[in-house]
Amino acid sequence: MSSQSGDPRAKLKRQAAIEAASMVQEGMVVGLGSGSTSAYMIEELGRRWAEGLRFCAIPTSEHSAEQARAHGIKLVTFASHPQIDIDIDGADEVELGTLNLIKGLGGALFREKIVAAASRRFVVVVDESKLVEHLGHHVPVPVEVTTFGWESTARQIEALGARITQRLDRSGNLFVTDGGNMILDCHFGTITDSVALSRRLRAIVGVIETGLFIGRTSEVIVAAHDGLKHLEPS
Repeated sequence: MSSQSGDPRAKLKRQAAIEAASMVQEGMVVGLGSGSTSAYMIEELGRRWAEGLRFCAIPTSEHSAEQARAHGIKLVTFASHPQIDIDIDGADEVELGTLNLIKGLGGALFREKIVAAASRRFVVVVDESKLVEHLGHHVPVPVEVTTFGWESTARQIEALGARITQRLDRSGNLFVTDGGNMILDCHFGTITDSVALSRRLRAIVGVIETGLFIGRTSEVIVAAHDGLKHLEPS
């Protein structure tokens, strides 16, 4: 994290992540999100763990699990802990008012949604650049699909109006999720009805999950240039 210390946006994200981490209390079951903002949150939870705070956690990605283990944080599974007290994660876009989200540019959207769905509170941490009037303004909708027949799945998504690109890794190879699936980045442009689009995408055979998180957000902590802001859905 120190390599980003000179980036003003990174400093704001870290501040917001620390604020979210302060919500974790003794004995809680915590969902650990994925991505750069969540990494700050896990770092802060690791610091609090070292000071004696005890909780257990379910990570949303192998990378987050690895970071948590490095701090000694106790990791558990849904087999023993089916209910999560608080899940803290980032987002790629947040729709003002509804607080519906686009997530998944980091590639962990399926696990992230499983953890969010099992949580009493789902707290999202972003910087103010992620706030939009309508989803799709800046980023595509990631859609996790099976590798078998993905071409057919993609054609059905295109029929909904999307321009699709296959997700590749940094080496230019096909990106593979922790679950062994692939991701199609679906460019719809501005989405006027994210609820309807989510429903249509999930009805397509071959779609495992989408990066549209609808009606799940409890609170958004926004790192703004003039301080932290707390948003709740309206």
